[in-house]
Amino acid sequence: MKTPSRIWLITGASKGVGQKLAKHLLEQGHRVAATSRTCASLTNVFGQASDAFLPLEVDLTDDRSVEKAVAQAVRTFGGIDVVVNNAGYAQQGTVEALSDEEIRQNFEVNFFAPVAVLRHALATLRAQRHGHIINIASIVGYQGGYAGWGSYAASKFALAGLTESLAAEVAEFGIHATVVYPGPVRTDFLSSGALAVAKRQIDDYSEAKASLDLHLGTLHGHQAGDPDRLAMLIIQAASVEKPPLHLFAGKIANELAVAKSMSVAKDLGAWKGSSEATDFMD
Repeated sequence: MKTPSRIWLITGASKGVGQKLAKHLLEQGHRVAATSRTCASLTNVFGQASDAFLPLEVDLTDDRSVEKAVAQAVRTFGGIDVVVNNAGYAQQGTVEALSDEEIRQNFEVNFFAPVAVLRHALATLRAQRHGHIINIASIVGYQGGYAGWGSYAASKFALAGLTESLAAEVAEFGIHATVVYPGPVRTDFLSSGALAVAKRQIDDYSEAKASLDLHLGTLHGHQAGDPDRLAMLIIQAASVEKPPLHLFAGKIANELAVAKSMSVAKDLGAWKGSSEATDFMD
């Protein structure tokens, strides 16, 4: 049975998973409001604006720009059914090597930009009393034990935490929220032009350097995740009556999530007695 046409707002839709998602949605007859830093990067892929496609030039770190884009999407299509916060970038560098500016900018794009999108979209979703918010995190936003990726992992952990709290907030209005944890996906996400690397490196941190070399060398171009299939998984999750709050994507993501759960369970068991002894006795 064909899924009824819906209105989607997707950030970072000019490339990668966002582009694949917009492509499949348009092919299925949905309407898509897509954002990028330039309209040309969208129209070069999807063509000019139409009854089904609205390209939006947006600076996601500028609240006013985000507000105008969301308003234009609502005005053009009459509402929004699904919001996908997809835009983001990876930042590599040890905590000691990263500057305050580098960390804050990573959070501006990966966390505060999605917050701005939600702030301006939620009034419409709440008034409609339906909608679905999908925040694209990363498996490192659930299992963050990778040397040299602290800034990126922290921003994605923050997005995951926000999604969990948001799900509790908006349930009474018939709105769902899902955080997606993809494993490595075969896009240009790890290319030298897309990956931000700390301006200074500290040679003492061999694990962080080895991780960077692995991602830029061995892993880039050989990621297990298929962006088309990831896009179809997101569409599937948005089409069911009871969508998941946590959506892991790919075998690697599933394996790492299970390993994290086992590690937490082990620590809980080992420290249960000492932990519970911190409570008052009454």
